[in-house]
Amino acid sequence: MPKKRSRLVGGLAAVAIAAGGLIGLGTANASEEAAETAAGTAAVPKHAVTGYWQNFNNGATVQKLKDVQDEYDIIAVAFADATGTPGQVDFKLDPAVGYGSEDEFKADIASKQDAGKSVIISVGGEKGAVSVNDSTSADNFANSISGLMDEYGFNGVDIDLENGLNSTYMTQALKAVHAKHSDVVVTMAPQTIDMQSPDREYFKTALAIKDFLTVVNMQYYNSGSMNGCDGKVYSQGSVDFLTALACIQLENGLDPSQVGIGVPASTSGAGSGYVEPSVVNAALDCLAKGSGCGSFKPDKTYPGIRGAMTWSTNWDASNGSNWSKTVGPHVHGLP
Repeated sequence: MPKKRSRLVGGLAAVAIAAGGLIGLGTANASEEAAETAAGTAAVPKHAVTGYWQNFNNGATVQKLKDVQDEYDIIAVAFADATGTPGQVDFKLDPAVGYGSEDEFKADIASKQDAGKSVIISVGGEKGAVSVNDSTSADNFANSISGLMDEYGFNGVDIDLENGLNSTYMTQALKAVHAKHSDVVVTMAPQTIDMQSPDREYFKTALAIKDFLTVVNMQYYNSGSMNGCDGKVYSQGSVDFLTALACIQLENGLDPSQVGIGVPASTSGAGSGYVEPSVVNAALDCLAKGSGCGSFKPDKTYPGIRGAMTWSTNWDASNGSNWSKTVGPHVHGLP
């Protein structure tokens, strides 16, 4: 996942659901209750579309959360930032996105939740160095994520650590977050290499939190060729790359509802691996229904497959929202 400003190509305290306005002073208690209700009732649909919202300007269309296309069911705010304390993260709005105050941002979160969406905080990105490699840093991570959920109203967390993770301590951290927020939405966006085997640290983490994991949206881009579940090697940018690699996750312990296909929204959203939205739809049909496959066809179908993810809602907007307009209705129409 591209990290902010890394290339041009490419956080529940005072939230109010005020009709058309910002929250006012002196409404903190009512605001907290409203946000807690919204965060507690947002439910991820059976088939869901995930999109990353950029808290920075890297040349893509600048959006506020309220501008995010309605097709997105899970909106991952990118990104939380590492602090000087191991494992701890924080979140600050970038002035470049145009918010006049944090209250405005929090109100947008609550409004999206009121519309049935989940808004989560993403940790990582291409250059996001957050290390959770012992019990202390795991506690720091869990406490800071829980704190951001309480402060901003986030429904959960996305793990997008591209510089490695330790499954033992990330599992400890995520279980601690789940213990404090039983309805937490947890998504992951590993690179292809991270999900080639259940022995990989990312895969082990996903399996270790399977009882509350929402979805793994592997990044099918910025990748070299990879093995599919049939042992053959597939190159990125094809329907076979999407289906044969998804099959590894589907056949090695994850529930179909925990598997999604992650792709760039446009050629500007990643260095390589872009596919037309129609290819994403074909891959989803292949996995869910056995139709639309390329040379690889799985031995069985997975009608419960969760859906798709894109980097990013901003690059999607820059491309006329072609990705969400094409993939969104298709995902929501899956059996």
